Amino acid sequence: MMQPETQVRNALVQQPIAHGRNAGMPLDLEWLAQTRVNQSATDRRVASLPGRRSVKKDAQAAWLLKALTCIDLTTLSGDDTSGRVRRLCAKAAQPLSPALQDALGMGDRRLTTGAVCVYHRFVATAVEALAGTGIPVAAVSTGFPAGLAPHDVKLREIAASVADGAAEIDIVITREHVLTGNWQALYDEMRDFRAACGDAHVKAILATGELKTLRNVAQASLVCMMAGADFIKTSTGKEAVNATPAVTLTMIRTIRDYHDRTGYRVGYKPAGGIATTKDVLMQQFLMKEELGRPWLEPDLFRIGASSLLADIERQLETHVTGGYSAFNRHPIG
Repeated sequence: MMQPETQVRNALVQQPIAHGRNAGMPLDLEWLAQTRVNQSATDRRVASLPGRRSVKKDAQAAWLLKALTCIDLTTLSGDDTSGRVRRLCAKAAQPLSPALQDALGMGDRRLTTGAVCVYHRFVATAVEALAGTGIPVAAVSTGFPAGLAPHDVKLREIAASVADGAAEIDIVITREHVLTGNWQALYDEMRDFRAACGDAHVKAILATGELKTLRNVAQASLVCMMAGADFIKTSTGKEAVNATPAVTLTMIRTIRDYHDRTGYRVGYKPAGGIATTKDVLMQQFLMKEELGRPWLEPDLFRIGASSLLADIERQLETHVTGGYSAFNRHPIG
């Protein structure tokens, strides 16, 4: 039987994945027209998951450590400051206390979050604060969160963030294109965004809570992937409804279909409303069952979150000590 420490350590073993960036493909309107989502079947699938999938103790600690490495640690508030961003970066570089890492048998391992996500104004600050850590900076762009800035302004914002050192760009699509079925406009917009990003990876934020139906979510996901998105992402976190399990299931099944048809692996980023370990475990279970083990790694799975890290740290400390750990013991930064 695997020893507990071995089980926890194995959570962080990176499975090598040889895959290039998604090059995209021509817009396939016939594929879109054939796309359907069975709402009741989707609801039944996600409702059954907690009863079929449960992890406890060392197994849960292993899943949570893997989740930690996939977090895009985020601050996107109107009152952000350089000081707050620097504290966030320090937390990303040392997400767990050394004592807790030692207690988990991970004292010799370097743990970091997957990225730090900020507004363009703070990209340069975050890049400087993370120098030497290997942690990429992601910038929200293209008129985030509404995405209603002029198209040329959006492209200049992307270029400015890349120039400041952002390795990843989280763009927001124009929701009107989805709601009116103007797929060519969405495709062209996404292609322009991808081109403006250059070598920086691009995550397409769909704002699923504003797309009205799961079919719209599936079709928008496909169009963005056809246009070259490296990741598809649920939400800005500013909508009333964000990364629900039903939306996740819908989006990752389109990723699976796209991979089956083109051979390209596209990443997935749920964001908004993922604040507890229960939330993130549900997302991980769906990823594992629908896409397989490679999609649990940070190059194909990210979690947009701010408070989630505190709950993961709290649960890991409770696991180690056996006693309840209060939230105020685990500040973000």
